[in-house]
Amino acid sequence: MEFLRWSGEDVALWIESIGFPQYKACFTQNYITGRKLINVNCFNLPRLGITDFQHMKLISAQVRVLLGVSEPLWNRSVADPLHDDRTVFLQMKSSSGQQADSLTYEQFLMNKSG
Repeated sequence: MEFLRWSGEDVALWIESIGFPQYKACFTQNYITGRKLINVNCFNLPRLGITDFQHMKLISAQVRVLLGVSEPLWNRSVADPLHDDRTVFLQMKSSSGQQADSLTYEQFLMNKSG
């Protein structure tokens, strides 16, 4: 999960590498670091200044691939959890503070299992 250590400039370089150099400033000006990528999706991209729907879909898909997470299925049972463990962990890591900084995936899994 090296992307968790990415700076805003690292994220901007990654955005450029996936074919969207025109959006580098959108990510740097909004302080999107690797830890914040879990929050980058079609809902939030317009807030960053990205409004082309095809670009939004492609960027969101590439973020999910990078993070190794999947989008919740629209037809999932309400009894199923909304997100998998990795997604919940990355959401926790997107927060700032000492607890989020020190949390590892292994600790998360141990705490989850009780």
